[in-house]
Amino acid sequence: MSITDSQAGGRAAVRLLQGYVWHPKDADVDLDLYLPRDLDLPEHASDPNAESAHVLWDEVNPPFAFFENGEPTASQTFYQFTVLRVYEDRPGNDALHRDAASASAALNPLLESTPAGLGWQLWEDLRDL
Repeated sequence: MSITDSQAGGRAAVRLLQGYVWHPKDADVDLDLYLPRDLDLPEHASDPNAESAHVLWDEVNPPFAFFENGEPTASQTFYQFTVLRVYEDRPGNDALHRDAASASAALNPLLESTPAGLGWQLWEDLRDL
């Protein structure tokens, strides 16, 4: 689906959150033990048929060479992290922002409960896929 299709009024897959999750390469971390693959978010009156948000992660090469503190990222396993939701009709940005905030609020305690050494950087995205 292209952006023009979603703007014309059709199903739209929209990124709510985008970022990275990482942990030391020698750590035995299975993200499936800590993070869900789907998040139930509140429905919107404008789209009561919206699906659950989907939580995706894929291992990637470190997207930058060093952390802000100067530590090399080569010692870490990195994952591209995305939260997306499919809508029957693309809501406005205010509704998407509320969904992104709900997803962030649902994920934050889960990320906080992960093993020591796991880091993350997530931000609101709101772009169509």
